[in-house]
Amino acid sequence: MYSDTDLEAAVAAGALSPDAAAGLRNYVATRRATPAVDEEHFRLITGFNDIFVGIAAAILLVAVGWIGQSIGPRIEDVGPSPLAGLFVAATAWGLAEFFTRKRRMALPSILLLLAFTGGVLMTVFTTVVLVVGPDVFENNERAAALAAAASAAVAAGVTWLHWRRFRVPITVAVGAATVVGLVLALVAYAVGDTEATRDVILAAALLLGAGVFVFAMSWDASDPRRETRRSDVAFWLHLLAAPLLVHPIFTLLGLNDGEANIGEGLLVLLVYVLLGIAALAIDRRALLVSALAYVLWALIDLFERFNVVELNFALAAFVIGSALLLLSAFWQSARRAIVQPLPQGLQSRLPVLDRTPLAA
Repeated sequence: MYSDTDLEAAVAAGALSPDAAAGLRNYVATRRATPAVDEEHFRLITGFNDIFVGIAAAILLVAVGWIGQSIGPRIEDVGPSPLAGLFVAATAWGLAEFFTRKRRMALPSILLLLAFTGGVLMTVFTTVVLVVGPDVFENNERAAALAAAASAAVAAGVTWLHWRRFRVPITVAVGAATVVGLVLALVAYAVGDTEATRDVILAAALLLGAGVFVFAMSWDASDPRRETRRSDVAFWLHLLAAPLLVHPIFTLLGLNDGEANIGEGLLVLLVYVLLGIAALAIDRRALLVSALAYVLWALIDLFERFNVVELNFALAAFVIGSALLLLSAFWQSARRAIVQPLPQGLQSRLPVLDRTPLAA
């Protein structure tokens, strides 16, 4: 099985011409009876060996983390140890040197990156707590936020180094997530424990989500035909941006408190329709997936208002499931109806509607 990343590498190495690679993509898409532009490819696994190596790596990482936890200093003698995270991070980097840099295995690369960044976060945070003293953090949200900000800053730096070394597409999104965590931690530190803290953090998350979305669109705009690794990077960034946008919007509007009236339920559906239009325009489904829980919740409440209590969940799931399947079946046609009326300048910044082999 060959991925778009493999084809990109083959073109770069001169083993395939750009026309031949484009022709292969279109041939495979034709056999699947699905336009290549409708696939939204991203590389997750290349074969069962990815799963096999991923399981083995996870077992090894748990083992070295356990060893570090057993021999290292602990927070108040029962909490986590910095050595646990340090051992996990070091092992993950070492394994990546072979399975990522040499073998280019997709799933193990993702798992090893997450283990590396998570291990660094844990190492820095637990070290700060041990050095400063656990008593400082008791009932002190601002101190915890400052420690979290320091951990996120270090994690962002080492994740950038990981990107420079291994170029795993998800790395950019993980680095962006650490930056988001850093900013939110600093906001929590600045605001303190007040009644407005939640709303301020949600507003900050919404702004950060918009920033990540724009960043993702810049990667998408650099590869409108979705034939290079830049498209994979954009996919993971959109996957990060979606919950950062969706959750604050629904929460700040008071649409996820579980007590929606008919008007609020209809507002949820309207917001979901707008998200669907945006998802069609940018040809990314992450926005729709992130908002699924909210729209299901709203539909359940709506059916309860009409005294359909026993079947409220089934009816809500039936409606949203049918709608999404129909949208998936006619995704390209629906997208064409959304994109074609847009100004040409805006269309040029969006993924192409048709993909045909480029001339040499």
